[in-house]
Parts: sequence; structure tokens; C-alpha cells
Amino acid sequence: MKKSWLPLLSTLAILGPLSLCAATKVLYPVVVDGRWGYVSITSETVINPQFERADVFTEGLAAVRLDKWGYVDVSGKFVINPQFDKADVFSDGLAAVRLGGGGPVPFNPFGGGGRYGYINPEGKYVVNPQFDDAGTFAGGLAAVKLSGRWGFIDKTGKIVINPQFDEAAAFSEGLAAVKMAGRFGYTDPSGKTVINPQFERAQPFSEGLAGIRTRGRWGFVDKTGQTPVTPQFEEVGSFVKGLAPARQGKRWGYIDPTGKFIVSPQFDEAASFSEGLAQVRQSGRWGYVDKSGKFVINPQFDEAMSFANGLAQVKIGGRTGYVDTTGKFIWNPAK
Repeated sequence: MKKSWLPLLSTLAILGPLSLCAATKVLYPVVVDGRWGYVSITSETVINPQFERADVFTEGLAAVRLDKWGYVDVSGKFVINPQFDKADVFSDGLAAVRLGGGGPVPFNPFGGGGRYGYINPEGKYVVNPQFDDAGTFAGGLAAVKLSGRWGFIDKTGKIVINPQFDEAAAFSEGLAAVKMAGRFGYTDPSGKTVINPQFERAQPFSEGLAGIRTRGRWGFVDKTGQTPVTPQFEEVGSFVKGLAPARQGKRWGYIDPTGKFIVSPQFDEAASFSEGLAQVRQSGRWGYVDKSGKFVINPQFDEAMSFANGLAQVKIGGRTGYVDTTGKFIWNPAK
């Protein structure tokens, strides 16, 4: 599966590459001469490049770095002054922030080291810094780590599922993948084990199915614990609109919820669909295909992200730009 290549977009699996802000204005992070700013869908510069790093807008705010991390609104004004060593995106009205430490951990590339708490859009702590690690809120709950174990808190900071897991993912469609004693299963928001730990790896649920690995092979499990798609693939991605990427041998294609290939294995890499298109790699270059597997944008990019709000980030020769669904550059690659 394609991984995020922009340094600040590690939470996009949950929130999407780009988000509408409160004023319904869509802004896209861009880099010019090593500084980050934001442009509109028409390529108009809205916030001049000035930041060392810039994340996507969610819930009207975006995390940006000037030595420390803070948050700006869509006008570029600092709403929360730079003061944090790490700053996650806002979700469910809260954002995880870190003071001190560093380093990624499984299931949460945002985390590792220091002390984590959660702030509101005014920058006030709703949950004081106290956790070894912390994830993004989803469905009113967030995974947090205390003394080497993961559990879940609600938006007041109350622990609703005691820290007991080796790993814990965000809730998706009412279930969260958790790891206990070396195996993955799924828990519900009350902490009840719905699917017993039995898998080598486990992905979030999407369209009622979640990718799971058993004996080195990937298949899909439903919310009852049944496997409508038996483990048979080398790798899989999430279902979107009835199709999921799957690798058979060295080639990727797309399967339906029964495990049947709708687009035959032919790509070197493939990602899930977004807005009707999916990025795939062929002969060392990335392009975009439709649900029939036909190239809509020919392979030409070194890297490619999913479409969101009509645009997709692409990378050529170390330079980052944006294309629309026809492949036209809305923002020419810059560095």
C-alpha cells in the first residue's frame, strides 16, 4: 500500500488529505523555497509561504511550525501561538499536543515521548498533558498510552477503557483494532472484545470490512468475526465504494467484497479509491485509474496522494504540486 510521503500528513488515513474548514473554504498546503503556505483550489495564494512546516486544515485550524508548533486560521492569523513540540490535527473539537520527546510508534506515527494532552480551538487544555502517547479522537474516544499500555479516554479525559493493550488504533465504524499478547482483535467503545485477538495484523473497518493477516496472508473480516474474504493476498487496502486494492504475487489489482478481482493484478503498487480515482504505480511512475482500471492520468509522478476536494498532491523530482482530476497542474511542482 502507498504510504504518505509528505512529512506532516500522517493522520490522513483518518481525516483525509484535505478538509473543509468551518467557513467551507478549502486551502491546500504548498511549499515555496523551503517555506510552507496555503493556496486555494484556483491556485491563489491565501497564506504566504512563511512556515517551516504546515499541516492540513481541519475544523477551521491548521497546525504550523515556527520553531514550535501552533495553529492558524484560514486568514493565516495565529489563533494558538507556537508553543508545542508536536501538534496534531483537530478532530471532534480537540487536538493532541506534546511537550518534549519525539519518535513514531506503531498505529500512531504522531506519537512517541514527552507528555501528551488535548487542547480546544482556543488553545486551552481540556485534558492536561499526562500521557506517554496519544492518538486522534474518533467517535468521541481517543487512544492514549500510560505506563506502556494503551487504553481509551473520552473528551473529558476520563479513562473509559483501561490501559491494557500493546497497541490500539482509532475507532472506525464502531470498532477499534487492539493488540494483546501478540495478536490483534477488535473492541467496542465499552471495552468489550467483539472479535477475539487472533490476527497477526489488523486494519480499521471500512464499509463493514477490515483487512486482517493470518499466517502471512491478508483477507477481510466482518463485524461478526466472519471472514467473507479468506486470507489469500500478500497485502490489501481498505474498501471504498465496493473496491479494495489487493496484491497477488508481485502485482496489485482491485477486488470486490467477495474477494473477486474486478481489476486484474497489473500494478506495482495501488492505493484505495478516493473521489472516483486511485493512485497506482506502474514502471516506476504513479498515475491515476478509474474503477475499471483505465488510466485517467497517465503514470508520470514520483509520488502521488489521494484526491480530496478535487485535487491531489503529487511529487516530481523532489518538488510538490497539485493536479485536478484531468491531470492538469493547478499548482506547479515547487520545492
